[in-house]
Amino acid sequence: MSLNAIRPWRTIMRRKSRQIMVGKVPVGGDAPIAVQTMTNTLTTDVAATIAQVQAAADAGADIVRISVPDEESSRALREIVRESPVPIVADIHFHYRRGIEAAEAGAACLRINPGNIGDARRVREVIAAARDHGCSMRIGVNGGSLERHLLEKYGEPCPEAMVESALEHIRILEDNDFHEFKISVKASDVFMTAAAYQQLADATEAPLHLGITEAGGMVSGTIKSAIGLGNLLWMGIGDTIRVSLSADPVEEIKVGFEILKSLGLRHRGVNIISCPSCARQGFDVIETVQILEKRLEHIKTPMSLSIIGCVVNGPGEALMTDVGFTGGGAGSGMVYLAGKQSHKMSNAEMIDHIVEQVEKRAGELEAAAKAAE
Repeated sequence: MSLNAIRPWRTIMRRKSRQIMVGKVPVGGDAPIAVQTMTNTLTTDVAATIAQVQAAADAGADIVRISVPDEESSRALREIVRESPVPIVADIHFHYRRGIEAAEAGAACLRINPGNIGDARRVREVIAAARDHGCSMRIGVNGGSLERHLLEKYGEPCPEAMVESALEHIRILEDNDFHEFKISVKASDVFMTAAAYQQLADATEAPLHLGITEAGGMVSGTIKSAIGLGNLLWMGIGDTIRVSLSADPVEEIKVGFEILKSLGLRHRGVNIISCPSCARQGFDVIETVQILEKRLEHIKTPMSLSIIGCVVNGPGEALMTDVGFTGGGAGSGMVYLAGKQSHKMSNAEMIDHIVEQVEKRAGELEAAAKAAE
């Protein structure tokens, strides 16, 4: 039974949007919120780009975006798409031919601004290529690259200007009878981004791609994204997300999933509940958690693990987790399994033992899920 059934304060009512397909991944409607990232290798370095796509997929990425700035990148894209385990979005700016070439190369989606790829004829050609090759599109509006007439109208980038830009681009696609698109209205400013998405959510039924663009480095970018995306997702807004960090794309995927996991919107891997530690701790909590995070990365089954340094909150947290360890004294602590006290374990052997118990519990949960199917 869902926890929401007995704890209604956990319920998130997702906005109703139409569903499109990005390759094999449904986006919008009642589909799970897709997590995506973008490669930062040279697209023409096919081996490096494929390796980065594979690493992102292994970390849980549903979709990966790749920049296609020139004709050589278009040629490389064909091989990358062929080797990719997940759908590829081609990032297109200004050059309409790149959009056509990306569609022909097998991209699952084209990220474009219809207003910056040329006249109506060129837009129709890109749309025709997308339709012929089964591509969806993402209209990508950014606060830092708004059209001149909107900046003159509003005086500066603002939510209203971003939404007006998005609606103008929507009309271009819909006038050409193309409806397989999603939209983003990103800015580096959290307030502007959130306000723009709230307005856009009321103005269209298209699925929304969420992101705080140019969010920054690992720490600051994670915080901005958690605040901006977290609040929107809590309001039920958002069908796919990308956390934009000046960091390895794999880290973007990890942060994206953590945001979704914290809201109960996606579940993947081990959710570690741990204390910040203090003088009461019976073992080195911080080092233990760092080691466990690394050693449990291979677990994909949704489950929970509590690592608490002492008995103040340890037993209570352990009652709510699949596996738990609570520090006691005299060099040992208590292991909890399925919320119940099980046995004591020495601190020296605790990490290997916890990994073993988590792997065992993951196997049990997987077997139960298969039996239920």
